[in-house]
Amino acid sequence: MTLENKNEKKEYIRQKMLEKQGEAKVVRKIVLIVTIAIFIIAGSLTLGGYIYIKSALKPLDKNDNKNISVEIPIGSSTSGIAQILEDKGVIKNAHIFKYYVKFRNESGFMAGEYKLKPSMTLPQIINRLKTGKLMEKVVFKMTIPEGKQLDQIADIIAEKTNRDPDEIFKQLNDKKYIKSLMDKYPSLLTEEILDENIKYPLEGYLFPATYPFYKENPTLDEMVTYMLDKTSEVINEQMGLMEKKKLTAHEVLTMASLIEEEATEKVDRDQISSVFYNRLKLNMPLQTDPTVLYAQGKHKERVVYKDLEVDDPYNTYKNVGLTPGPISNAGEISIEAAINPAKTDFLYFLATADGEVLFSKTLDEHNDKKAQHITKNEES
Repeated sequence: MTLENKNEKKEYIRQKMLEKQGEAKVVRKIVLIVTIAIFIIAGSLTLGGYIYIKSALKPLDKNDNKNISVEIPIGSSTSGIAQILEDKGVIKNAHIFKYYVKFRNESGFMAGEYKLKPSMTLPQIINRLKTGKLMEKVVFKMTIPEGKQLDQIADIIAEKTNRDPDEIFKQLNDKKYIKSLMDKYPSLLTEEILDENIKYPLEGYLFPATYPFYKENPTLDEMVTYMLDKTSEVINEQMGLMEKKKLTAHEVLTMASLIEEEATEKVDRDQISSVFYNRLKLNMPLQTDPTVLYAQGKHKERVVYKDLEVDDPYNTYKNVGLTPGPISNAGEISIEAAINPAKTDFLYFLATADGEVLFSKTLDEHNDKKAQHITKNEES
């Protein structure tokens, strides 16, 4: 190869390298521009969201002091109240109001007629909703005690409304009606309540409390809605911790019902909860007597050995794990215990005649306490 040809080849290679370097610079510029653009867009979205939320937390119009009549119906949920306020032009955004209320753990809103202004802040509106004048006087109150089962709740409703308890119980288990409630409360009433082993879909979901009613004959749906709203409120307050522990509302209400049925006034329910969770971890049957009675559909004080043989998914002597669903309607303390069990090594407990609950780590220890406190009392 001549010297001239070698020089031409070198020049050709040099030109190619320069072209590649130029292309690389262009690519780097494009990547840099795209990256900057992405950061700008992301920043704009974040800033826009922050500005939007900050704006939504401010009064709708700080200069507008006109009174707007707002009616909050009886039994309204936080979501319902938020939507009413937005529709009436009192707040900017119902969703922001709802999450603000949840974040601040606000509650105790009262049904009534209010005069609210677009210039009011969210705390001012919330305080007003807690102190408003009720639209009507309470006609009657209905108390659902903790631990009551669905058939017993049907009896209480029947007594308060002069209706047939069997008809009430029938409607509470009507599939079409259950479906309509599931549509209304999708995050609370899930497909879990329709499991083939569930005896009564609404068992455990009608929150025990005292409910005021403002007319003579509220419909059954109005009464059930009132109770489900309260259950939703209690569960939503615990939702963050439930999600962290990967617990569904159905699992929590089921565990809470077992705790409720075993608890006495002299026991910390979180310790009973710990026994149940410890047993579940070891794949031990829960062996709790109230489940046997529920399996048989009985209400009685004492379980005998024959009862333990009942072949039913709710019998925790025969089956390992939780029952298919709740066996009663648990109160807030039991629900909290179901989510926050105490940290113990206990695997057994028994209640003495005076209501004290004794906990044990081993079966031998449990049997000793049983012989000392239970057998002795039976003999005497």
